[in-house]
Amino acid sequence: MTEPGPLPSGLTQLLQSWHNGDNASFDRVFDLAYAELRRIAAQRLRAAEHGATLSPTELLHEAVVRVIGSKPAWQNRAHFLASMSLYMRAVLVDHARARHSERRGGGVLHITLSQVDVGMESSMMDLLSLDSALQRLQMQDERSSSVLHLSYFAGLDRQEIAEVLKVSVQIVDRELRFAKSWLNAHIGTDL
Repeated sequence: MTEPGPLPSGLTQLLQSWHNGDNASFDRVFDLAYAELRRIAAQRLRAAEHGATLSPTELLHEAVVRVIGSKPAWQNRAHFLASMSLYMRAVLVDHARARHSERRGGGVLHITLSQVDVGMESSMMDLLSLDSALQRLQMQDERSSSVLHLSYFAGLDRQEIAEVLKVSVQIVDRELRFAKSWLNAHIGTDL
């Protein structure tokens, strides 16, 4: 499978037009970016392993539904892709919480001996644990959290992250090292 090429340079202008009220630009933005956004959705689902029952298309569409009413002011292609990745992450977390709640029977204790069920439960809990740790990191160090998200969840390279955050590549490198170390030390812990 080949990697999709960069999105057309007109994407930034379309994003601005949509933000300014041109609803036709919205359709064009997602037409231009669809393949790249679907690739990001597939990456998110692979990271969630078998705990998520959404397809990449369903995940992307759920994220788009969340965007429709908000009209965010995206700066450029990288900012747009990073933001959409955040929306996808939110959809996955909400989906994992809902599945976890359903599996728990609304407070009723269920005991299962099925290894598949245990694996799915573990994967959902891993996603929820990761989300909780990322939220704590964001409260402690917002920029490190942003760098980590843009790198791992949005798939941006160091230069693109620096552009979105308006910092140097050296700062991106430093923040990424810190965020990885912090996350490794705090995942699954209650602070």
